[in-house]
Amino acid sequence: MTKITVLIANYNNGRFFKDCFDSLIKQTLVEWEAIILDDASTDDSLEVIRNITKNDSRFTIYTNESNKGIGYTKRRLIELSTSEICGFLDPDDVLISSALEIVFNAHMQNPEVGLVYSNFVYCDDQLNEVRVHKAAQITALDEKYLNFNAEITSFATLKKSIYQKTSGIDISLKIAEDKDWYMKMCEVAPVKYIDENLYLYRVHKGGISNKSEDQAYFWHWLALIKMSERRNISIEELFLESFVRRKVYNKELTHHTNLKKEIKNSRWVKLGYKLGFCKFYKYL
Repeated sequence: MTKITVLIANYNNGRFFKDCFDSLIKQTLVEWEAIILDDASTDDSLEVIRNITKNDSRFTIYTNESNKGIGYTKRRLIELSTSEICGFLDPDDVLISSALEIVFNAHMQNPEVGLVYSNFVYCDDQLNEVRVHKAAQITALDEKYLNFNAEITSFATLKKSIYQKTSGIDISLKIAEDKDWYMKMCEVAPVKYIDENLYLYRVHKGGISNKSEDQAYFWHWLALIKMSERRNISIEELFLESFVRRKVYNKELTHHTNLKKEIKNSRWVKLGYKLGFCKFYKYL
C-alpha cells in the first residue's frame, strides 16, 4: 500500500534527475510512489527521466501538452496523486534517506495537521552544502504566517483531504505559488514544523527559483493581496508595516553596522584604546 506520493514537476531538469532518483531509491520508507509531470520540456529531459525510471514501477510519468507553468503543473500533480499524504520534490533536488519516513510519521502522529515541513540545505550545483535554512513553527496567523523569511519551506508535505478544503494552488502565479498555498493551508488547519534538515536544495543557473529579488517580491506580494482578500484584511497597512517600514529599518541597520565596523577598524581608535582613552572599544 502506498503511504506517500512524491510529486515532481519537471521542466528541462533531466540532467540533474539521477541524483533525485537515487535519493528516492534509498528511502527507509519503501511504500511510496513518485508522480512526474513534465511541463513540455524543450530538452531531452523526458527521455532521460524515462530511461532512469523504466525499471521501477513506483514511478509514473505524465506530460502537459504545452508549457503551462509551475502553478498549473503542481496543481495537476496533486490531482494525480493517489495517497492522502503527498509532498513536492524538485527534479534537481534531493531528500535525505529518512525524509519520507520522518514526515509520514509526523502526519500519522498529528492527524489534525494539514502541512508538515522541515529545514532545507542550500547546496551548490554539485550538492555540496553551503548553508542550512531553518524554518519556524507557525502557531497563529501572525507575521510569520506571511512567510517573509521562508518560515514554511521544503520539505513540505500535505494531507490531500485538508488541502481540498482550500481553493488549491493558484495557477496564475508564476513564482511564489508555494507561499500562496502554504498560507491557504495555514487558514484551514494547524501546521507542523520538523527541526531536521530533510531536503537538499540545489542552486544552479537554470533553477526555477533563480529569479531576481524584485521578481520574487512582486509575486509574493501578489499572493499576499489574494490572501488579504480571502481574510478581509487591509493590504495597505500590511504593506506599510511589513515592507516599507521594514525596508527603512533594514537600511538603517545596515548603515549602523557598517559605521560600527569602520569605527572598530580605525587605527586611531585602536591606538586610543591602547592608551586608555577609548574604553568603549571593547564593546564594539
